[in-house]
Amino acid sequence: MPPAPGPARVKKHEPGEKLSPSGVPIKTVYRPEDAELSYVDELADPGQWPFTRGVQASMYRGRLWTMRQYAGFGGAKTTNERFRMLLDAGQTGLSVAFDLPTQMGLDSDSPRSLGEVGRAGVAIDSVEDMHVLLDGIPLDKVSTSMTINATAATLLAMYIVVAEERGIARDKLSGTIQNDILKEYIARGTYIYPPEPSLAMIAEVFRFCADEVPNWNPISISGYHIREAGATAVQELAFTLSNTIEYITRAIGAGLAVDSFAPRLSFFFAAHSDLFEEVAKFRAARRLYARIMRDRFNAKESSAKLRFHTQTGGVTLTAQQPLNNVVRVAIQSLAATLGGTQSLHTNGYDEALALPTAEAAKLALRTQQIVAYESGITNTADPLAGSYFVENLTRELEQRALALIEKIDALGGAEKAIAAGFFQEQIARSAYEHQLRVEAGVCVIVGVNRFTDPEDQQSVPAPDYSALEKAQVKSVKALRKKRDSAAVTRTLGALRDASAAKTSQLHLMPLIIDAVRARATVGEIAETLAGNWGYYRPAG
Repeated sequence: MPPAPGPARVKKHEPGEKLSPSGVPIKTVYRPEDAELSYVDELADPGQWPFTRGVQASMYRGRLWTMRQYAGFGGAKTTNERFRMLLDAGQTGLSVAFDLPTQMGLDSDSPRSLGEVGRAGVAIDSVEDMHVLLDGIPLDKVSTSMTINATAATLLAMYIVVAEERGIARDKLSGTIQNDILKEYIARGTYIYPPEPSLAMIAEVFRFCADEVPNWNPISISGYHIREAGATAVQELAFTLSNTIEYITRAIGAGLAVDSFAPRLSFFFAAHSDLFEEVAKFRAARRLYARIMRDRFNAKESSAKLRFHTQTGGVTLTAQQPLNNVVRVAIQSLAATLGGTQSLHTNGYDEALALPTAEAAKLALRTQQIVAYESGITNTADPLAGSYFVENLTRELEQRALALIEKIDALGGAEKAIAAGFFQEQIARSAYEHQLRVEAGVCVIVGVNRFTDPEDQQSVPAPDYSALEKAQVKSVKALRKKRDSAAVTRTLGALRDASAAKTSQLHLMPLIIDAVRARATVGEIAETLAGNWGYYRPAG
């Protein structure tokens, strides 16, 4: 394997300087010498390596980003209704949120699911629920993204079986499963199994999708949740790409050729409100990824294009003066699109209070449409290129992220750095320092620590999910009574036996699909795998 790039150069800053949210010094004015432009190595045309200016030659003149609004709450029928409303309003792709039991491999009737069914997303226990969720949606025409990690293989299997039972071939399906378990150990906590079998299962999904579902992205490597946990833009970049290096290394170790799966890797970033730092972050991400793929993995150019989805920053939304969030989301939408995103979710203005109302969800979609059709930014690719400030900031973020990646390399890579608590400690420190700046008024949040209005405080009563939970429990119990129990026992037995193999020899996707087809539940499949793999418990 070729050596990693040379040591990164990170400039120091002096006390009292104006700093970006990531701590990059900001000058009063930028001049040509600050940009240090190199049109060959850094600023080639869009569609050309190292893709700083975009992964497609014409960018949005050729095709707009996918407007993929995230939705999922309650039962499958209610979520299906929200999907239909958004599609009718002009949304161009689906994005599914699942409830915590589904994410954690628990059925709705598990005692551990009590009080959580349908709250954080849609409850899916079996392929029967998936049929309801996708009712009337043309799976061969609509791209679907699913935010699911520990149980990603099972939910992908359910999607495939729904299509199969409708007569839709696998090669007609397009979409993404998040399937990013490393960031769960870092930032979210919806893991089930220890890292080794989890990483082996991700490599197996890479293999299966490359062979069977060629238009499906087998992973969405997520900086978004790392940023939501309190990371800076630099940490979001570095940690996401270090996780990427780990995934690629594991897949190659499992016998996959890098160019067989790398073109379908996808990414998921946050867009926050510092417009120029966010644009520079996205440009730096593409350039840094291209260099990593070439220098570390000897990958082809087609494998070095960083394609990403963006979501506006949930953590930036405020419960105080919630209509201010409309403006924040508009700025963040501009950051994502000026930065060259391939798809975008815009948050509802009321999400700091509760799940977004239909009105807020539609306004969030309209925000994207106004940016797309009225702002003029789609007329030319990478319109901020050549700005002395933006080019300087892009280089600075790239260098700082590379320096952090090198620290993670020295710890033995992402998996070992996570086990050592490095990522978690870095994020906790950044979150703490940000909160200190907010409390001191150095970081201004309109309506929270400045320009406040005590009369504008709002609250929303917590919704009652008890009826939904009872209905979902009743449904999963009825499924178990009517299905072919012998087929479930047989398919789960085959999955149990195969999952006992060495992690480098896992070929489980066909067996998971067989179990899903027999109407095995999410919880039953997760429990079967855990019987061999165990459950992960973090140290300490």
